[in-house]
Amino acid sequence: MSDTRPFRALLVLSLLALVIPAGAVAQGVGEAERLTSADYARAEAFLGQNASQRVFGAQVSPAWIDEGDRFWYRNRFQEGHEFVLVDPEAGVRNRAFDHVALAAALSRASDNDFEPYDLPFSTFRFVEDDTAVEFVIQENGEDERWRCHLEEELCEGPMEPHPSVPNSIASPDGQYAAFIREHDLWIRDLETGEDRQLTEDGEERYGYAADSQGWRRTDTPVLVWSPDSRKIATYRLDERGVEEMHLLEMAEPRPRVHSWPYAVPGDSILPMHERVVVHLDGPRVVSLDAEPDYQRTSSCCGLTRGPVWADVEWSPDSETLAFASTSRDYRTVRLRLADPYTGEVRELFEESHPEFFLTNIRSGGVPNWRVLHERGEFLWFSERDGWGHLFRYDLETGELVNRITGGDWNVVDLLRVDEAGGTLLFTGVGREAGRNPYFHHLYSVSLDGEGLRLLTPEDAHHTVELSPSGDYFVTARSTPSDPPVTVVRTSGDGELVVEVEEAEIQELTELGWSPPTPFTARARDGVTPVHGLLYKPSDFDEERQYPVVVSIYPGPQSGSIGSWGFDVSPRGNAHALAELGFVVVQVDAPGTPFRSKSFHGFYYGDMGDNGLEEQKGAVEQLADRYDWIDLDRVGIFGHSGGGFATAAALLRYPEFFKVGVASAGNHDNRGYTDYWGERWQGPLTVDDDGRDSYEGQANHLLARELEGRLLLSYGTMDSNVHPNTTLLLVDALIEHNKDFDLMVFPNRGHGYAGEAYNVRITWDYFVTHLLGKVPPAGYRIGR
Repeated sequence: MSDTRPFRALLVLSLLALVIPAGAVAQGVGEAERLTSADYARAEAFLGQNASQRVFGAQVSPAWIDEGDRFWYRNRFQEGHEFVLVDPEAGVRNRAFDHVALAAALSRASDNDFEPYDLPFSTFRFVEDDTAVEFVIQENGEDERWRCHLEEELCEGPMEPHPSVPNSIASPDGQYAAFIREHDLWIRDLETGEDRQLTEDGEERYGYAADSQGWRRTDTPVLVWSPDSRKIATYRLDERGVEEMHLLEMAEPRPRVHSWPYAVPGDSILPMHERVVVHLDGPRVVSLDAEPDYQRTSSCCGLTRGPVWADVEWSPDSETLAFASTSRDYRTVRLRLADPYTGEVRELFEESHPEFFLTNIRSGGVPNWRVLHERGEFLWFSERDGWGHLFRYDLETGELVNRITGGDWNVVDLLRVDEAGGTLLFTGVGREAGRNPYFHHLYSVSLDGEGLRLLTPEDAHHTVELSPSGDYFVTARSTPSDPPVTVVRTSGDGELVVEVEEAEIQELTELGWSPPTPFTARARDGVTPVHGLLYKPSDFDEERQYPVVVSIYPGPQSGSIGSWGFDVSPRGNAHALAELGFVVVQVDAPGTPFRSKSFHGFYYGDMGDNGLEEQKGAVEQLADRYDWIDLDRVGIFGHSGGGFATAAALLRYPEFFKVGVASAGNHDNRGYTDYWGERWQGPLTVDDDGRDSYEGQANHLLARELEGRLLLSYGTMDSNVHPNTTLLLVDALIEHNKDFDLMVFPNRGHGYAGEAYNVRITWDYFVTHLLGKVPPAGYRIGR
């Protein structure tokens, strides 16, 4: 459900005072120990959305022109926004057009007053052999298409809009758009506007291409067009018999019930995919000769990567379909080939792991397998030796040809395969000795495993985007302390061809911002290094003692830190919280990706672990190094999985974690989506005594252990992590007569963590119960 639904008020349910505890004055909290609105305003300036306004030249998102190697991007600089054109072949970077002239021409034509560096559009396209630009602006809530001729300094419009279909997927040739109507698949001819029905037997909960994943639902079909735009690979989703989840939407005069299929671990009936190929000729539907597949993807998380159905790949000639099937328990992945005309399916290869098998270790990464039809080979990703690497196999026999990569490091994303040249490009982590093991680099290597070459030499984290030809790549290098420098290099040898942007952060540093401090600690085994970041307030004084707040996201699909590049909007807005007088710590603990397979799968089958021993241990080790860390005042907070881990921290380590703010937590994964629990906790089983294999991770079964101050919250329309898991914990805390606090956000979905009110009450809670001071009453963020 959307987080933008109208709402009237916030409902506060509190078993104790949310802000100032009774007896605070008796404990010495007086006027001298109050934080002021000015203190909060200073912290607010460090929130990501505010701090980012003081950073320039940091975001380069290439918009490739006509599938070539030239691109433009929209750049934020001190005067506003500019559009910049880069030609890698020529090695030049210039403004895409005369902004002053275009603003004047558009102002004349539209009877408006536009500024050159505040133009009313954020994207455009070149037309008429690059002599004109076309874009859409909003006027009175309506989209208007305009075209400006650059040499003549003349703009015309509004023009007829280009045909489009909401919630659709366009064909490669641009002629058709595929969409769902009443559970069937349709296409619209974008030239004639004619709609055509491709399937006829779709029905509710048994429809074609439906994007209904329990925790996530959209109206856009899930499919892959063939390269010739004549066939569509998709499925018929069978949700008949899948049990429902229910939510109550606040409304007047009565609430509205929302119900939809949502499978949880251990359910006997799960959503199933019946794979089909829909031919535009006819039209006709060919069912693949294979058993229905579970609603799974071989890499985490969800069915799609961008608009594309993951784990499905057409041959360049559109004559063969390759796909991967993942078992319910995520332990086995099978690669298969299908004839789209007959539906015949050939088993090609399969691999298993006793815990979980992944074809990409990055959350949201495209599965790292490719079928090389012209070479009669396929590429496969495996962590069989404890690290993620690429292997080459014979397409006919399924026999191993050779290992392509190897060693104590990981391939992350397979970006491009040049079949004719026999090379590939991929990103990797952990290969470069002495560097942060989370820094991403780009590499090239031959398919025979020879000639591995590092293409991004700097000791930094690199983002990478390849040009359509694959001859060039745009890369931004940065570290937690060094802002991005964006350049274009050649893919063959990494030669620098264009310097694009060097981010400017002077205004940010003038505010008092300083980068977080990277650190390492030892895991519970006393040997394995864990990496983290430490944030201090701008007025840091090493002669003082500071309470510590752990900002946590436990994984398993990502860690607390997220990107190890430059980031003024870190998870949990750590900088802003630190500014109130805290030291904030983030740790990528065992159970998170980009390290070894054993590191990633550390708490498989015991999700309640959450890497909390390492979070606690890192703070203790930091306190051994720094006298200014106060181990008697340690708090923790997080959202979603971080909310789950936060509550678990106070329940499992009550003597250490004194204050926690847990929002939208999946506090019992028996009530969360099956795809999550069954991947990371394993299949739900019941022993002879009636105990199931998920009991150990359920927070409400530990409610009796609460000693500290805990603020729970949830959104009443959270269709991702259902409020029920929080209410189970609330009920158990009441049963054990525990004091705690609860905030309910009406009609919010899962994404309310950054909402101003939630941020403010989080600050208030830590200021009151951990810092021991009084927050300013009713401070409004964003006023």
